[in-house]
Amino acid sequence: MAYKFEVYKDKAGEFRFRFIASNGEKMFGSEGYKAKASAMKAIESIKKNAPEATVEDDTKES
Repeated sequence: MAYKFEVYKDKAGEFRFRFIASNGEKMFGSEGYKAKASAMKAIESIKKNAPEATVEDDTKES
């Protein structure tokens, strides 16, 4: 199994997506979108920009 995005409709009728790891684990989910096209655009944006994403750790260790 490869990494994938799953697009679905929630109980409120909004479109959402979740990212599934190669082992089938759900890694993260999106906010709700009124239009499916908006959810698909968000997926494309993540696919295009994720390799450039940095990690910002705002936690404070005691």
